[in-house]
Amino acid sequence: MAAPRFKQLYTNEVCAVMQEKFNYKSKMQVPRILKICINKGLGEAVTDKKIVDVGVEELTQISGQKAVATKSKKAISNFKLRENMPIGARVTLRSERMYEFLDRLVTVALPRVRDFKGINEKGFDGRGNYTLGVKEQIIFPEISIEKVAKISGMDITFVTSATTDEECYELLKALGMPFANIKK
Repeated sequence: MAAPRFKQLYTNEVCAVMQEKFNYKSKMQVPRILKICINKGLGEAVTDKKIVDVGVEELTQISGQKAVATKSKKAISNFKLRENMPIGARVTLRSERMYEFLDRLVTVALPRVRDFKGINEKGFDGRGNYTLGVKEQIIFPEISIEKVAKISGMDITFVTSATTDEECYELLKALGMPFANIKK
């Protein structure tokens, strides 16, 4: 099986561009994406246990990898939440599946967002990682609109080996992430 398209793009083009821009002495200094974490909080799961199962199934379809349910760490009586109750779903993608998901996200899913003007540049954490919020899971073609009972969003975090936000920004931009033209 051939390497994913975005992995080839990274090794053939992005490394050279980043090396030239930041004056890295070696190709090994060029930042890379280490993993992509997808998290879906399902607060309504307190009243209906089936919502977590649906959320796990949707994340599994979107990512191509089995998602797991997340459980509450402590009890909060105001939210009717007990300790170890399932309240969300998450999946962590690495290597081949990570690049395949990134390809689908950039080329298929993000262009399907209504009134899309680019993703926000304010999702950087100061350590070279980027988090993107998606409001609707139906932007992914794997999810059938007819089968969706409730529209919910998710957070997608790109964990990179970059040390600064500027390096991470340039890496993601070179990989095709459609940032909005709003400067910080």
